[in-house]
Amino acid sequence: MKRGKKYVEAAKLIDKANLYDAVEAISLVKKSAVAKFDETVEAHIRLGVDGRHADQQVRGAVVLPHGTGKTVKVLVFAKGDKVAEAEAAGADFVGGDELVPKIQNDGWLDFDVIVATPDMMGVVGRLGRVLGPKGLMPNPKAGTVTMDVTKAVNDIKAGKIEYRLDKTNIIHVPVGKASFSEEQLADNFQTLMSAINKAKPAAAKGQYLKSVTLTSTMGPGVKLNTTKIS
Repeated sequence: MKRGKKYVEAAKLIDKANLYDAVEAISLVKKSAVAKFDETVEAHIRLGVDGRHADQQVRGAVVLPHGTGKTVKVLVFAKGDKVAEAEAAGADFVGGDELVPKIQNDGWLDFDVIVATPDMMGVVGRLGRVLGPKGLMPNPKAGTVTMDVTKAVNDIKAGKIEYRLDKTNIIHVPVGKASFSEEQLADNFQTLMSAINKAKPAAAKGQYLKSVTLTSTMGPGVKLNTTKIS
């Protein structure tokens, strides 16, 4: 794969054979984010679990102290008093049954996260085939199936991110923007890693953190020393 000049120059900053501590890695990721837009800084975490087994699934959510730098659009499925509560909390879209054909037939997906009250999961369930593959189904573990709509919307708007294993047992999540300070990125990264460490399944054997890489949207990856991550 041919890389652009900027990428090649940025890659020279990083020693591929080296494993960096988090502070050094964040500094290098910031230096190598040379695109004309504000790149997202992402963490890619490979875990020593087998996600095909239910007792080794790793999934949850965490509020990053400095947010993600992205404006998140929230859709809430609710009825009765919860509609007004969701609107007051700052949800971008609120509705019920009438949204099913809009999403299913018209392909409307102008939102990033869905929150649903438990009594609306029957309605949301009808959209499983559309929302499931896109990772948009509300989930109690992630706090997106709840009667406390205000807290759910506030947390998401404040920078709550969901993490979950992909098919190759890797978690891919944003930890901020390249324009963030090193301290802000370090705080966000530490908060994320603490949550993932706490979520370690009892059934997981051997090394839990197999590899951790930080990268910006267009920049090269920087590998971290997993023994120094708590």
